[in-house]
Amino acid sequence: MTQPTTVRPADVSEPPSAGGQIAVPCWFLRGGTSRGPFFRAGDLPTVTGDRDAVLLAVMGSPDPRQIDGLGGAHPLTSKAGVVDRSDRDGIDLEFLFCQLQPDSDTVDTTPNCGNMLAAVVPFAVESGLLAPGGETTTARVLTLNTGLTADITVRTPLGEDGRRFVAYEGDARIDGVPGTAAPIMINFLDTAGSVCASLLPTGRVRDSVEIAGVGQVGVTCIDNGQPLVIVEAAALGRSGYESVADLNADDELKERVENLRLTCGKLMGLGDVTGKNYPKMTLVAPPAHGGTITTRSFIPRVCHESIGVLAAVTVATACVLEGTVAHQVATDGGAGTEGGTGARPTDITVSVEHPAGEFSVQLGLDPSQRVTRSALLRTARLIMAGAAMVPNHLPHSVPRTGTVLPRTGGPLSPEPEPAPERELR
Repeated sequence: MTQPTTVRPADVSEPPSAGGQIAVPCWFLRGGTSRGPFFRAGDLPTVTGDRDAVLLAVMGSPDPRQIDGLGGAHPLTSKAGVVDRSDRDGIDLEFLFCQLQPDSDTVDTTPNCGNMLAAVVPFAVESGLLAPGGETTTARVLTLNTGLTADITVRTPLGEDGRRFVAYEGDARIDGVPGTAAPIMINFLDTAGSVCASLLPTGRVRDSVEIAGVGQVGVTCIDNGQPLVIVEAAALGRSGYESVADLNADDELKERVENLRLTCGKLMGLGDVTGKNYPKMTLVAPPAHGGTITTRSFIPRVCHESIGVLAAVTVATACVLEGTVAHQVATDGGAGTEGGTGARPTDITVSVEHPAGEFSVQLGLDPSQRVTRSALLRTARLIMAGAAMVPNHLPHSVPRTGTVLPRTGGPLSPEPEPAPERELR
């Protein structure tokens, strides 16, 4: 029998003894094909450097194995989320995505992450930041990193105790995650130019770039939620169907990809991207399993086990733009499976193949074939709720609430304030 799974650190009266370490309230969730700890903004220091020091300690960075923290020794499992209620008109929640790296001592808050975004509303309900609104709850979430806004819908049925809870069990399946789960629908409201100045930051659907040892290579530089450089795998001497392990072991290819990334970063107006996590690099090829296009995505120097949410949205967008590298190799020039009454479709589904399967992106097009909306399905799951223990010497004051994060032996946090009444979409 399904029971409410909401577990809040405030319900835990006595944290484990850990030699006087600081207990930071924490919820560990999987979002899509990523996972990491989530925090309420009020439970972390407000000074950026102090906050980052706590996050690095929680994750165990810098260390390739992240042996002293919660990180999973991979970029996809070295992520964190910080969430707060919003005072902005029309916005329910504000989300700060934090990308950490196993072997780096920096916290990058410039990129987006659509997979971790899928866990924001479940986290907000679990942590008391948001009150469920009915059998389903829809909240409008602003990603602070880039200003991206999305409506996110989760299932919140009524439990036997009369309280609504986040349902995690269901029949939805996404490639790259074992089993099935409850569906989470994400409807992006405006993704063009999330980091760059526009959808096509170079002003062209296709550019030609000189790469040492290769020559002139055709690329599409595009940002519809994620800055991407799209290049045909064949142009780099590869098929585009290689395994993730083979691509990660291909030092010659990775050098070419990184040289291309550095050059295109400047073309896209991003400056020197040597130390940045974007633009992401996506190798494309004709579909191999009945989809629209095949992809191999680098994030940015490691091949993704599947593909990021916003990278999939951006690739799908490129598939329907005539003249792009993606449009050139896509089946039927990126034509989708749904359409309007005319010859040119107004609503289409683009199937983006990746190493772990496929990712379907729903696009809405206006009469000029400009992408006006994008929607997709993800899943999420609460894995752990409790406290992350960090060394006693780290900053731990929280000026916003005038409190100090409790040390071992005391309550983890005050009971969360009731979520304010608001009209949920």
